Amino acid sequence: MPGPDLLSNQGLRLDGRRPNELRRIICKLGVFTQPDGSAYLEQGNTKVLAAVYGPHHAAKSKSLQDGVVVNCQYSMATFSTGERKNRPRGDRKSLEISMHLRQALTAAIKTELYPRSQIDIYVEVLQADGGAFCASVNAATLALIDAGIPLRAYACACSASMAWLNGEPEALVDVGHVEEAAGGVVLTVASLPSTGSIGLLEQSHRLHMDYFNIVMSRAMQGCRDIEVILDKAVREHLAEGWTKQDVVTI
Repeated sequence: MPGPDLLSNQGLRLDGRRPNELRRIICKLGVFTQPDGSAYLEQGNTKVLAAVYGPHHAAKSKSLQDGVVVNCQYSMATFSTGERKNRPRGDRKSLEISMHLRQALTAAIKTELYPRSQIDIYVEVLQADGGAFCASVNAATLALIDAGIPLRAYACACSASMAWLNGEPEALVDVGHVEEAAGGVVLTVASLPSTGSIGLLEQSHRLHMDYFNIVMSRAMQGCRDIEVILDKAVREHLAEGWTKQDVVTI
């Protein structure tokens, strides 16, 4: 359980946020022309690029008769952290996060529409400052939308942790690197907020059941807040595209 120093006496976190306040999110769709879909997302100081290729024909050894094969590859740039990574791709952690990405995104994709096909999703973390997996899910969702792949709902991911304020438990949403490094529990949720379903749930440490619902509800609220931000970015991107089309037509 993290120490009380994660919250000041005024109830503010180390970076000045309130417990229920997300880090600033900046996102943009269609940042590359070569992939079928792409997106760039900043969540605080964590910066992520996502690219989508497909759907395309899958190899016989991989194809499914009743749905699409979702292939995810997660990697971190060698300069993404303060310490240079010797193996930014293919290490055990990256492979594990790739599997989690696949699980979270497959829950959102209408896989039954593309039998014997494959969708490739590539995520590159340019700068890591906590919540890299959550930012990756959010960026990949935007890239899938940019590629025109039908989704059941937005796949949004958010983390939450625990702190104490005046002797009472207080859940912290959208955990940053300093808060992660404090050694407390971090609950990561990837959900489809509009449907209420959960695609992935991961917990870094043991957490007493008395506090689980507090942390879980804060993470789910974070997912709902992120969905609003992503939806606004998509609508602005579409409006910009229609404006350019009108200019060309005129």
